[in-house]
Formats: sequence, C-alpha cells, structure tokens
Amino acid sequence: MQVKAFVKPVSGSVFCLAASFSVSCRSCCPTSTVPASRCLSVKLSNRTPRSQQQQPGESAAPTKAGLIDGKKIAEDIRKEIAAEVQQLQKAAGRAPGLAVVLVGARKDSETYVRSKKKACAEVGFESFGTDLAEDVSQEELLRVVAQYNADPKVDGILVQLPLPKHINEQAVLDAISLEKDVDGFHPQNIGSLAMRGRNPTFVSCTPKGCMELLKRSGVQVAGKTAAVVGRSNIVGLPAALLLQNADATVTMVHSRTPNAEEVVRAADIVIAACGKAEMVKGDWIKPGAVVIDVGINAVDDASAKRGYRLVGDVAFAEAAAVASMITPVPGGVGPMTIAMLLQNTLEGYKRRVASR
Repeated sequence: MQVKAFVKPVSGSVFCLAASFSVSCRSCCPTSTVPASRCLSVKLSNRTPRSQQQQPGESAAPTKAGLIDGKKIAEDIRKEIAAEVQQLQKAAGRAPGLAVVLVGARKDSETYVRSKKKACAEVGFESFGTDLAEDVSQEELLRVVAQYNADPKVDGILVQLPLPKHINEQAVLDAISLEKDVDGFHPQNIGSLAMRGRNPTFVSCTPKGCMELLKRSGVQVAGKTAAVVGRSNIVGLPAALLLQNADATVTMVHSRTPNAEEVVRAADIVIAACGKAEMVKGDWIKPGAVVIDVGINAVDDASAKRGYRLVGDVAFAEAAAVASMITPVPGGVGPMTIAMLLQNTLEGYKRRVASR
C-alpha cells in the first residue's frame, strides 16, 4: 500500500510525497519526469531524514512532517468491516453483536459509549448496552457480565473504564469471557502477546490501532529502533510487545528512566502514551523519525470557545518540524481505537460462527 494514500502535509498545501517536495513523482503524476523512487513511500531505512534534505539554492531547514490521518484510515477500515459484515451475515443468519456496559454518569465515558454505539450502527453490528448506577454493587455488575458471556448474540463485551473506586476493576475484566474480550485486557491475552509463538485471542484496541497506522502508512518496523513513552497495561506495555513482535528493537521510557530524552532521540519510531501534555519535545525527536501520539489532554486556553484545547503527549509543532510522519491530536490514534474495537468484534464473530 502506498504512503501517499494516507499521508498529507501538515501545512495543508498540495503536493505528493516526492523527496524534493516541489514536484510530483511519476507514481503520483503519470506525466512527471521524477522517478517514483524519489517518493517517500520507499522504506524509511533508505531515505535521508528530512532535516538533512536541501532545496537548490536554499539552506537546510526543518520541514513539516507528513500527517498520518487516523480519521481517514479509520473510515477506510470501517468501510471494509461493513462490506464484510454484509456478506457474512447472510450465511450466519445474524449480525455481529457488541455489548457495552457503562457504570455511572461520567460525561467522557458517556461520550465514548455513544460513539461506539454509533460506530456499530454504521458497520451493521447489533449493539447491546447496560447502564448501571454509580453505586451499583460489584456483584450486580458481575451478573451483567455473566449474562452477556452466555448470550449467543453477543460476540464482544466492553466494560467502559474507569470504574467507581468501590469496584475491583481487575475482577470485572477477568470475568469477561476470553472469547469475548474485545478490549484485549484479559491476562491470558496479554500473556499470549508477551510469548513468542503464541497468538492472543484479541489485542488491545489502542496499541493495535497504532500498529495499523504504521502499517497503512508504509512504515517499516522490522529492524528499526522504537521508544514507547509510558508503560500502562492498556497502551504502553502491549504497544511495546507488538513492536517487538514486529522485529523492532524496543525501549520503554517511564517515570524512572534517567535519560528519557536520549532514549527517545535514538528511536526511529516513537509511541507516546504517558498521559502528560506535550511532555515529548521537538528536540527529543530524531530527524526523520515517525511519531505516534496516543495522548489526549485538555489544557487551558482562554482563546478557545470552550476555554481549553486538546493536545497530545507530544509537543506537536516542535516535533512536526523534525519528524518524517506524525499523528495529530485529535484525529490520529483516537478514531483508530474504535475501528480496532469493531475489527476485534468482527474477528470474534467469525470465530464463533465458524465453530458452530
């Protein structure tokens, strides 16, 4: 798959990904005299970092990174899923089913749940949902999970996190059937991901989305150095394992890493998932590196309509001047998380239909 289908310049100007940045390559424009080999769809290992490229008569200066358009890639994935569902449900006699359990009335959680239900409708899934009060007992929540585990129409179960403090989150996640753990949080799924030669039933949605962004943007992972900033069970750890399984050499950066900047600066691929606004600065980024920003943080901004703006864990403008490719916030990793949730549910559906 060619990179040019999914990467667009941050500045919004129109040109292809030819290395000169001033003309179109032959693969992008049939009448061009520029060979396609000069396009950035070549492997990263064979290209000169952008910071080292120079235009005739100009002094070398940082250029804007290509924007990895997660929203566009996610839209394409949803279309692929919808087309597959349309074919499969004729033979199976039913559509894939996703159940979402919401506890309490957190506005952000309610927003996420609505977006997931909307996405289900768009691809032809049947959506199930249970909303429970903030003070629901753990026993009642576990009963709801057990009911969905036993429901043959449900192929995936998602319990929206975080849960209230009086509920043991791990006990609830462990109660979800391994065959329906579309969030990929079950210990057996994480354990299988960590072992060579084992295949987890499901992979956590956000890390899986990061890898899909790299794949569909033509980024070579094998043989590259990668840094994962953050070590959470939800993103950082599984992201590091996925990169390692793809034959990258991976270093995890966390709060106890004494030389975080140096580690990140040595990486060809950076996945930032530390939950701290703009922690990763532009001078942390190796020229020509690919940056995947998982973070989404609200920072005060009096000029914004809502009084705040959303930023990632990476200082975007600084990093975009050095990196070769970068995801925006919002519009990068976020849409991919829901797309991967749908993809996992479809995979579970196909396994269950095949086993009948």
